[in-house]
Amino acid sequence: MRTYIIRRLLLLIPVLLGVSILVFTLTRVTGNPAAAYITEKMSPDAVEAIKESMHLNDPVFVQYWYWLVNMVQGNWGISKVNANQPVTKSIAEFFPATFELTMVSMVIAIMAGIALGTISAVRRDKPIDHATRIMALSGVSLPVFVLAIILQFIFYFHLQWFPSGGRISNQYILEGFTEYTNFYLIDSLLNGKLDLFADVVWHLALPAITLAFGTIAIITRMMRSSMLEVLGQDYIKTARSKGLPDRVVIKKHARRNALIPTTTIIGLAFGGLLAGAVLTESIFYWPGLGRWSVSALLLNDWNSILGFTIIIAIVYVLANLIVDLLYAYLDPRVRLE
Repeated sequence: MRTYIIRRLLLLIPVLLGVSILVFTLTRVTGNPAAAYITEKMSPDAVEAIKESMHLNDPVFVQYWYWLVNMVQGNWGISKVNANQPVTKSIAEFFPATFELTMVSMVIAIMAGIALGTISAVRRDKPIDHATRIMALSGVSLPVFVLAIILQFIFYFHLQWFPSGGRISNQYILEGFTEYTNFYLIDSLLNGKLDLFADVVWHLALPAITLAFGTIAIITRMMRSSMLEVLGQDYIKTARSKGLPDRVVIKKHARRNALIPTTTIIGLAFGGLLAGAVLTESIFYWPGLGRWSVSALLLNDWNSILGFTIIIAIVYVLANLIVDLLYAYLDPRVRLE
């Protein structure tokens, strides 16, 4: 297992290099990276100084080398859309909100998807199976932004059960609380404020459900398909012929083996949640990386765009590494290879 982990970690290096080269090249091809930092009142000498500081007069591969060296040293440039703060500081400010939203959505999607997929397979061709399949079809067909607007219209504008957006209510912002980690679910408990924790959950509900819905559908379909295949295997029939309760057969023998292919889908779905967070955060006014990246795109803030892309790539690759390790845990044959 140790060798397997080391080999997977080493594979992260070429992946991240490939992502950085691709995105960096696109930023140079699609526009002027210095445009966001140049104003009409600047003199030609000041404009030239900005271009020189960003090495824009050099060939693209030379520009990339200087950028890569700065990235390794922690100098990711300045974020124009975040009051000229360093990109690294902006990421540290916005990343916890996006990661918290994504993780809550992922937990909802995994729990609901595995449960629904299992029930659908066990109750094949029953009413609950048909209902689950319709829900799954809706989940993969309905765009994230459409679902977000529908939920916001129903539960905020019409019923007023949930807030329209944001992470916490204004009263808690005015009262103030200590932000230990900037993960509000954790910080609310560390501050000993259960009412603040409830308020954070209240604000998380709609955006988390919006992000999770499509992923629930994907996991449900894969889990149902895997369960149906496993339930037809000889060892399941043998377990039942021995008189084992159906609950034990499903939980101990069938579901674990059905989780092997489903785990791979979960890893890929995590990247989809991060991508979907861009639209969801914009609609629900969620102060995360998604809204920050949209603002950066509108202002051609290439430093912020590159920083956003790299950090998402890192999280995505690490998430898939964790999934691969879980895959190896579920299937010992992976470790033997």
